Amino acid sequence: MRKYYLTVFEKDGTNVLDEVFEANDDKEAKRIGQDTLEDKGFSEYTHRCAAPEGHLVLFHR
Repeated sequence: MRKYYLTVFEKDGTNVLDEVFEANDDKEAKRIGQDTLEDKGFSEYTHRCAAPEGHLVLFHR
């Protein structure tokens, strides 16, 4: 399992969510990230999900 980092921001740049979760691969991480955002009501906020190597698997501005 690999650790992925999900971060959500307000429009002014304030960080409102910082979560680390584990997934087997980027595809699973994207699904988990999208589900988490939807469950917490952050789907339309600026967000990103980064892989352990630093590349983005999910991004919304």
